[in-house]
Amino acid sequence: MKAHSLIRSAGFVGLALALHGTAARADADTDLVKRGEYLARAADCVACHTASGGQPYAGGYGIESPLGTIYSTNITPSKNGGIGNYSEAQFDAALRHGIRADGAHLYPAMPYTSYVKLAPDDVKALYQYFMHGVAPVDGAAKATELPFPFSVRLAMAGWNMLFLDKAPFQPDPAKSVEWNRGAYLVEALEHCSSCHTPRNALMAEQSGQAYAGGALGAWFAPNITADPVSGLGGWSESEVVEYLKTGRVPGKAQAAGPMAEAVEHSLQHLSDADLKAIAVYVKDLPAIRDVHDQQPGHVFGSSNSDEATLRGVAGVSASNSAGGAELFSAVCASCHQPAGSGSKDQYYPSLSHNTTLGRGDTRNLIAVILHGVARKADGKDVFMPGFGADSLVNPLSDQQIADVANYTLKQYGNPALKVSAHDVAAAREGGEPPLLAKLPRLMPWLIGGLVVILGLVAWLFGRRRKG
Repeated sequence: MKAHSLIRSAGFVGLALALHGTAARADADTDLVKRGEYLARAADCVACHTASGGQPYAGGYGIESPLGTIYSTNITPSKNGGIGNYSEAQFDAALRHGIRADGAHLYPAMPYTSYVKLAPDDVKALYQYFMHGVAPVDGAAKATELPFPFSVRLAMAGWNMLFLDKAPFQPDPAKSVEWNRGAYLVEALEHCSSCHTPRNALMAEQSGQAYAGGALGAWFAPNITADPVSGLGGWSESEVVEYLKTGRVPGKAQAAGPMAEAVEHSLQHLSDADLKAIAVYVKDLPAIRDVHDQQPGHVFGSSNSDEATLRGVAGVSASNSAGGAELFSAVCASCHQPAGSGSKDQYYPSLSHNTTLGRGDTRNLIAVILHGVARKADGKDVFMPGFGADSLVNPLSDQQIADVANYTLKQYGNPALKVSAHDVAAAREGGEPPLLAKLPRLMPWLIGGLVVILGLVAWLFGRRRKG
């Protein structure tokens, strides 16, 4: 009986230990999924992989690139259209090297050029989250169809050989733990360089100009180096944290366009410690100055009004001609106030001491007037209507937008800057395309030229043979 009792007791103990081990593994997996969720927030995956009105991570969001619209893929754990059949190794290959499970190459609109620096443990946590913490959505997202030759994905293999730096993230032992955490967040998870660094002729980041500012279609991601004039050198660490968390720093800047999306979907959800680490790191980035900048953008401007001179002027609409002052009075002053001082609570910000009007680049000013502002951050819905062709309020022509932009620059910003109707027209089309984006339009001419050259060579060769 004693033997049987001992065996029974041993069995109960073994079962208890087994159950305890299973529970421990379940707890560990739950913790890993939660960590993966936080990392996915930091990496801003939902912003690009969720179409307007669509299911989270189901893809179909159109990323407007200079080479054409790139549609994000379904990254839910669906086995029918998503990544449910991906192994962890295949997930890692797509995330860090831009290679799908079927071997096809991704375009660097998916910032694997930054994610390549992710730590293996973070990749594992992300995999667990996307496989176990995201609701599956069946059906593939809309496929990307770029014009030839960009439709040849195999060309990305050569591009990666030239430009993909596969070196893992290496902490700097001479810096603090906080600085290194900020470096990892900025360089890898938040992939800040993909927007804030200018690109070369082949659309790769210019490493010698890291974080000096880059074009984003109609928008411009500004210089975020430590330069006190062109960058964030004149900002305190607390102001950087405030901007990342709320999308605004009164008297300096407000987030719009792609940055508003980053604040809404990613940055405001980070811990205070991580936001502080980002601020510490970017405040230490090597300073790069634009030679055209003479003073920080937020220094420009003062509040003044021409409203008294406009009393009795006929109403302004898109169908009549009007100067910038009249247009400002008609479509801007009700929110930003006649003197451009903004509302008392600065929900509608002051136009003076505002980097959008003081920075040495007018693209964001044009884009804001065209497309407006929409962000949800710090418990507030911030909205400004756009005045482009799809405006619900009062669509303005290219010249009218140029007029009101120039008026606000003269009154409240950098009066040396000028906006033309051509600048506005280019912004409506998504910004001035780089030379590489013009290649498809040049293809018929290039092919025609090649045919002519080959014809001449054949003719000359034929003459020599006859001779």
